Amino acid sequence: MNKTLLDCGNCGPDFNAIRAMAAREFGASVLQSHGLEDTLAMLRERVVDLVTINRKLDRDYSDGLEVAKAIKADPQLRAVPIMLVTNYEEHQQAAIEVGCVRGFGKLAIGSPSAHEALRPFLGTDPS
Repeated sequence: MNKTLLDCGNCGPDFNAIRAMAAREFGASVLQSHGLEDTLAMLRERVVDLVTINRKLDRDYSDGLEVAKAIKADPQLRAVPIMLVTNYEEHQQAAIEVGCVRGFGKLAIGSPSAHEALRPFLGTDPS
């Protein structure tokens, strides 16, 4: 069964690069959200295997970490894995401290390191 990635807050070109990578490498479906409200609504409507959140949301440049915090604070959603998309190590660390898994930066989209970061969540289950 195909996995689903929900990508929040990336601009069109970055969303399309993440979508292409996830589809090509894992056969995953990729959905797009833009902020807190639509991300929470989508997570409540369907099963999502991983959420990627841009460090700065494209629509209003607000802090993507706030979206991650809201998901982790919700008892129904907190188990969903989240990755922050950022090139900055200090922001990766901040995300991990609020319960995210280590993500990758935009400069790594399509790279072997990004594939390895995604594999535990989007790779096929060995059954």
